[in-house]
Amino acid sequence: MSKKLLLGAGLALSLLFTPFNQAFAEKPTVGERKQVENVAHRGAAGYAPENTIAAYDLAVDMKADYIEIDVQRSKDGELVSIHDTTVDRTTDGTGKVGDLTLEQLKSLDAGSWKGEQFTGEQIPTFEEILDRYHGKVGILIELKAPEYYPGIEQQVAELIKERNLDKPQNKKIIIQSFNFESMKKMNQLLPQVQIGVLTSNRAHTTTDALKEFSTYADWFNPSYGIVTKELVDQVHSNGMKIGSWTVRSQEAADFLFEMKVDAIISDYPDYVDPRN
Repeated sequence: MSKKLLLGAGLALSLLFTPFNQAFAEKPTVGERKQVENVAHRGAAGYAPENTIAAYDLAVDMKADYIEIDVQRSKDGELVSIHDTTVDRTTDGTGKVGDLTLEQLKSLDAGSWKGEQFTGEQIPTFEEILDRYHGKVGILIELKAPEYYPGIEQQVAELIKERNLDKPQNKKIIIQSFNFESMKKMNQLLPQVQIGVLTSNRAHTTTDALKEFSTYADWFNPSYGIVTKELVDQVHSNGMKIGSWTVRSQEAADFLFEMKVDAIISDYPDYVDPRN
């Protein structure tokens, strides 16, 4: 008998005497994990300059479910996407975002600090982001320090309504902030848009606090350092979803998968999606 036939006969015998379930059971794969929303933090910020078109485009290419953007307002009343309340860290300029006009903000280089290939990347406006990405990827909008920009909630709501992104069939817009009063306003202005609250404070994870958040928020989004299975269960029992941030390692992503959160907010979308 040939070697190939002997191997075939041996395999057939082994299957014959192996319990059916064991013989044909597949090993667990990453794809069998709880399905989570893959949120690209400030775009794919691990690979491209945060809060720029380059970072958002890359996040879309990497099949993220959402891009997370930070929204502030220029001196002349235009909404822009930048994280810090000053431009010093992520551009070649200096000064507070709210003290610079849109023209001044647009003149800054917001990319070369991340690499020469990103030289010339600009600070994008909120409207540019909405028009470029709605319908292509979900948008998680963080109002950054809204207490510095009175009326920013109304301004954001109007721009969303202009594009019919406030409709209940569109579940791909979420608005979040560390400022809870701001989110109460957003819930009143856009009652059919999902609202999220951000925190890294364990004091906000009590039974009473979560119950209060659930009266106006759809998402409770804590830093991953305070996430526990008990917290995830409590959030779900209050009818909210939980998304955690900011993942910058595969270990952190794996931990959040184990906790069964609903969204993972990461600088590296490939840590969350095995397709990358």
